[in-house]
Amino acid sequence: MILQQDTLHHAQPAAEATAEQLTTEEGPSVVSQPATRTKKLTPYQVLRQLPSDATPAQQDSAIQANFHPENTHLSQRPDTLHLPGHDKGKSYKDEVEMPLYYKEHFFANDSLLSADVEGGRYGVAGDPKPYSMSNDDVITGLILACFVFSLIAISRSLSFIVRQAKDFFFVRHSENTTALTETTSELRIQLFFVGQTCLMLALIAFFYTLEMVGSTFFLKAQYHLVAIFTGCFVAYYLLKALLYEIVNSIFFDRKQNEQWFKSQLFLTAMMGIVLFPLVMLQCYFNLPMQTTLICVIVLLILVKISTFYKCYVIFFRQNSIPLQIILYFCTLEIIPLLSLAGVLVIIVDYLKINF
Repeated sequence: MILQQDTLHHAQPAAEATAEQLTTEEGPSVVSQPATRTKKLTPYQVLRQLPSDATPAQQDSAIQANFHPENTHLSQRPDTLHLPGHDKGKSYKDEVEMPLYYKEHFFANDSLLSADVEGGRYGVAGDPKPYSMSNDDVITGLILACFVFSLIAISRSLSFIVRQAKDFFFVRHSENTTALTETTSELRIQLFFVGQTCLMLALIAFFYTLEMVGSTFFLKAQYHLVAIFTGCFVAYYLLKALLYEIVNSIFFDRKQNEQWFKSQLFLTAMMGIVLFPLVMLQCYFNLPMQTTLICVIVLLILVKISTFYKCYVIFFRQNSIPLQIILYFCTLEIIPLLSLAGVLVIIVDYLKINF
């Protein structure tokens, strides 16, 4: 096989040349050009001046003779095209500081693959699975712990709960009637149910916030919001107990205050037991939020009616003054409840991210 060699001889530079001579084994072929050029030729014009039987090598030689690549000077200014608050982006050429999965891939050792730049992982990222309360391990752990401790507490104090329920609706007609006494363990069980009430109310407020308000907050984890709500409800019951202690110690005697404290403790503890099935239905059985809110409102109304009844029986049965009862009940029950709702709304509005 005879290797054909094409060469290009030109006597002058491309801008001032008067002729180009292409030499092959068959013979020279001359392309005449004008003596002077008024403007730079285009590649199309250069190729039109060649003979019709010019080989691709001859065409390439003509292009190289007329066009010379110029040096490109890249900008040395610092790269500022990155997000504010983030470090400068790294170049893909900086392989030393790049993670390992950008350097190596599944076909890195394949001899048939020769990629100039390794792109890392392949494919398109899938859509993340939406958040579900039933699949949340922390929420499930809290509910499961409350369920186990509630069963233990109820099994140990069922008779005490029944006696407290009878005493709650029992009306004493004489001062000599002895009240029920509570042991230390029974008092601890009631305090546990009060804490469970705060947690159940916090979870319901958390579920309502996620569904009706939004799920983006200035918090590292959504569980911090549950802790904040729980703290708000604990503070609400502590402040209400303190207000009752201050006001009742001024207007009523010690026995009446003690009876009122026990009734309030029992009523708050029973709220935790009643709210527990509602939270489970909301979390695991997709109970509509509107139904949950209706149940919570009905429960709060029943609790306030029971509180009003007990307040009348203990404090205002002998000298009933309707205006005094209404002022007492609104000041220590309705106003703190409305204040709690306002505080929760302010906290959610302050913590959520508004786009």
